[in-house]
Amino acid sequence: MKITEILMAEHVVFHNLFDYIEQTAPRLKSPAEVKSLSATLEVLMRAHARTEDELLVEPLEHCLAQIGQSETFHEEHDEIDARLAEVQKARGAKPARELLLRAVLRSREHFDKEERIVFPLAERVLKAKTLSGLGDEWMKRREAVLG
Repeated sequence: MKITEILMAEHVVFHNLFDYIEQTAPRLKSPAEVKSLSATLEVLMRAHARTEDELLVEPLEHCLAQIGQSETFHEEHDEIDARLAEVQKARGAKPARELLLRAVLRSREHFDKEERIVFPLAERVLKAKTLSGLGDEWMKRREAVLG
């Protein structure tokens, strides 16, 4: 399986999680509930971003630089991480919810950009064998995590 197919599948899972957060967060009463939900998203997003950076963005770095997007993608990952970290510092459920929902919105925007720019770029620039090899590397990492 190609790395682009794997990452797109992960995006589908994240979009379902984003939907759940958007539906659930408004009903959460305590800051601890919001922070717990945010912490779960943060851990998952961090792992996804690291994999994406290492297995897709790095091989495309020169192409992304040519179209002026290289720094943007790294900055967006950092921004999402920072927004999720802010949730943990929030005092009160309402500000925590607002921060979490802004992080989700920013994540959706970022994923949309990846799906419109990065994934199609990878399909055009990288050979199918390279994309499959990167997919194999993803699988090895997954197996190592699962033990």
